[in-house]
Parts: sequence; C-alpha cells; structure tokens
Amino acid sequence: MAASDTERAQQQIDEIEALSSIYGDDWCVVDEDEKIYCIKISDCLDQPKWTLCLQVILPPGYPTAEPPIYQLNAPWLRGQDYTELANSLEEIYLQNLGESILYLWVEKIREVLVEKAQSSDPEPDIKKTTEEVDEDDGDDFLLDYQPTQEDQTKMLNFMTSESQEDEELPPIHHGNPITDRRSTFQAHLAPVVTTRQVKRVLEKLYENKKIASATHNIYAYRIYCEDKQTFLQDCEDDGETAAGGRLLHLMQILNVHNVLVVVSRWYGGILLGPDRFKHINNCARNVLVE
Repeated sequence: MAASDTERAQQQIDEIEALSSIYGDDWCVVDEDEKIYCIKISDCLDQPKWTLCLQVILPPGYPTAEPPIYQLNAPWLRGQDYTELANSLEEIYLQNLGESILYLWVEKIREVLVEKAQSSDPEPDIKKTTEEVDEDDGDDFLLDYQPTQEDQTKMLNFMTSESQEDEELPPIHHGNPITDRRSTFQAHLAPVVTTRQVKRVLEKLYENKKIASATHNIYAYRIYCEDKQTFLQDCEDDGETAAGGRLLHLMQILNVHNVLVVVSRWYGGILLGPDRFKHINNCARNVLVE
C-alpha cells in the first residue's frame, strides 16, 4: 500500500529529528518550511583536512516516492571526484528505495573523505576557516554530573542479579541525566538477545523506586534473529505519544541491534514542547555511543 502524505510527512519529521540528534551542531536547518537542510561532513573530528557540505531538499514524495534533491559543496570537489560521489549516492538511493537514506548518504560521504585523508592526496588548497565548532550544548551538564553515593549504590544494585532464572539478567548501563526546565531525562541500556531478557531488564529497572516513579519510561529494542535474518523489534511510548517509535527510528538509523534502550522522564511541571523528543533522542544517542 502506498504511504499517505501524512505518513511521509511523519517519516520526514522522525528522520530529521534523529539526524539532528546524531550530528548535533553539524546539522543545520536552512529553511524549515521548504524542507531545506545542510550538513557539514568531515574526515575526522579533531583536525579535519577534508570537509564538504551536503545540502538537501526533501520533496513531498520523500522517502517512499521521490529521492531527496541534493547539492554537494566543497571548493575541491570537481570533475571525476564529483561524478564518482554523485554516482555512489544514486546507488544508495536505488538500493534502498522507499527508505530514509540521509544517514546512509552522510556516512558514505564521510567514508570518501576519510579515504582521501588516508591516501596520498594533497590537502585541499583552501584557506583554513577560523570558526570554532561549538561543542554540543548538552555536554556542559553531563560533565558536571557526578553520581551521588546513593545513585552509585542503586547502580550497583542494578548490576547485581539476585535471581538466576532461565535467562541471565544482562548488565544494565545508565547514561548521564539531562535536565531542562525541571524535567529530567535519563537513558538506560542493556544488551539483549531474547524478549525474555527484555522483560527481565524492565522488571529489574522497575524495582528501582525512582525509575518506577518516572512520569514516562519509554523504551525500544531491536534483536537480530540470525536464523530468520530478520529483526525482532518493538517499542513502548508509556504515555508520551510517538516517543517509542522515534526512539526505535533512531536505533534503526544508527543500525544498532541486540540492545534495549529505556529513557526515563521525570516531568517538572513545565511543558517542553518538541524539545522533549530532542532530549529523549540525545539521552539515547549518548548511552548508545558510550
């Protein structure tokens, strides 16, 4: 069945949210209404030699019926380099018809830049830009976060498994909390290979009074079934409409599997609007990266 305009619009919103969460300051909204976005891609984080800007316009038919319209901007990108890269992007689109492909495009371009940096290509002859790349705003808070003794005890309690039932309890990792206008978000992650383990981890988390008292405990998991070569995946909004689906979408884009991510939110009385999804995604991304 063909996707409706509403479904396509929602897919675009989910993809954009996930990408802005993954790429932080390198992701830029040029024109929200016209769906024009720009992303700065470089060969490495510290001292990039090769950088390129990918500008995309998402037509109404994307992702199911139309490809993104794109432009590749870099002073050194000409001739054969341009053609080869454009062909690679075209190929990715054709191999993934109907899918959200921007993440695949960005990572393909990064791969090409890394290859250039590692090969003997001379550095591009362009004046170095002086602009500093801003750090991700959220990090200031994360660096200050020192778990209290009580928190650490709780974490240790999580880690130890009292009951060895038929499925062993996987280790549970806890991300640093993010607080905004009195709402706090914290992600928890556990490696899982069966739905039974998912259940055990959730039970274990809910034994913690603080987590059990969270306004929402949103979760998503993806398990790769080797024998069927398919993914077993599911998500739960826990009262935060569409949050579980967005979390699962982030995991799909990052291509993570055999993992359960739970994001707890303690509501502080002030509505955050769409920012709450940004915090849920950022929490999840940080714990996945760690």
